[in-house]
Amino acid sequence: MATQAHFQAGGGYDVAIVGAGPAGATLARIIGEGCKVLLIDRRPMAADPPSPGQADKCCGGLLAPDGQKMLARQGLGLPRDVLVGPQLFVVRTLDLRTRRERYYQRHYINLDRGKLDRWLVSLVPARVDARFGCRLRSFERREEGFTLILSCGGKEYREQARLLVGADGAASRVRRLAFPDTPWPKRYAAIQEWFACPQALPYFCAIFDPGVTDFYAWTIPKEEGLLLGAALEPVAGAAERFERLKARLAEFGFRFDCRLRRHGGLLLRPTRVGQICTGGAGIALIGEAAGWISPSSAEGISYAFRSAIALADAVQARPGDVLSAYRRNTASLRLNILAKNLKSPFMYNSVLRDLVLRSGVGSMEVRR
Repeated sequence: MATQAHFQAGGGYDVAIVGAGPAGATLARIIGEGCKVLLIDRRPMAADPPSPGQADKCCGGLLAPDGQKMLARQGLGLPRDVLVGPQLFVVRTLDLRTRRERYYQRHYINLDRGKLDRWLVSLVPARVDARFGCRLRSFERREEGFTLILSCGGKEYREQARLLVGADGAASRVRRLAFPDTPWPKRYAAIQEWFACPQALPYFCAIFDPGVTDFYAWTIPKEEGLLLGAALEPVAGAAERFERLKARLAEFGFRFDCRLRRHGGLLLRPTRVGQICTGGAGIALIGEAAGWISPSSAEGISYAFRSAIALADAVQARPGDVLSAYRRNTASLRLNILAKNLKSPFMYNSVLRDLVLRSGVGSMEVRR
C-alpha cells in the first residue's frame, strides 16, 4: 500500500496524482513501481474506515457489468468485505408520469463505495508516497513541471512534479485551475438519502419523471435499508423536487419514514464529446475530472479504470509527448461516449421511452 510519508522538501516526483478514487488509485498502482509517484487525496484514506455502508462520495455503490469487465481485465477480484447485500439481478424501470414499469435482467455487484476506494488504494505499491487528508490549493508552472501548493492540518507544503494528473472527480480543482475556459459537461446536483427499510425489494430501480429531472433517479437496497438518489438540475427548487419525488414514489409502495442520513455532490453528464478534456501542457485529466462518465446511466467506475489504464500505458511507453499518446489511447472512449449519447433519447425522451416500455422488448416477468 502507498506509504503515508512525512512531508519532505526537494527531490521531486515524476507524476503527482490528485485524487485517490478508482482512477487515481489505478494509475498509481500501475505506474508506481516504475515512476516516482505522489498520490494526494483530501480524505483520510489510511485512517479507520467510516461507518458500514457510508460512502465517501455521493455514489450509489453499484458495480455495473462494464466495471466488472475492467476489473477482470486487470486480473482483480473483489474482496468479500467490499460487498454488501443483497446482490442484484433485476432493474425495475419506473416511469412516474405514465405509471408504466418494466423489469430487465442485469447483474450489478452491490458494494460499499468507501471500502472499494480503500481497497484499491491498498493495492498501490509501497514506494508510492501518499498525502492523505491533504488538499491541493494551487500549483505553479516551472521549467520542468510544476510546484504543487498543498494544505494539511492548517499548514502549507510544496512538492515538485513533472506531470500533474487530475483524478479529483466532478468538481476537479485541477481542471478548474488549469482549464477554466474548456466546456464542462452538463452538471447535476446528486442527492442521496438512506432510509431504514428492512423489507426493501432486491431491485435496482431506475426512475424517470420529467417533472423532477431530465436525467433519472434511483433506489438501491442495502443491508442497512434503502438508498434513494436523484440527479437534479442545480437550479432553484432542487430540494423541493427531491421531496416531490419521494411523494410520487410513495404511491408505488415505497416508504421513506425513517431517514438515516443524507448527502449530496456534483455529477457530470457529457452531452457531447467536445466536453471531454484529457488535458494539455503537462497536465492530464482522468476519470470524471476529464468528463469520462456515461451520459446515459451516470456509470463512472469503468471509465475511471479505462482512462487510468490509457494514461498509464502512455506514461510507461515514455513517448515524446505523453499527453498526445493518452489522447490517442482514449479514442475508443470518445466513441463510447458518442454511442451512449445516441442511446440516451430512448431513455430520456418521454415519447421514445414510452414506446420502449410499451413494447416490452427485452423485459421479463417478476413474481412479487
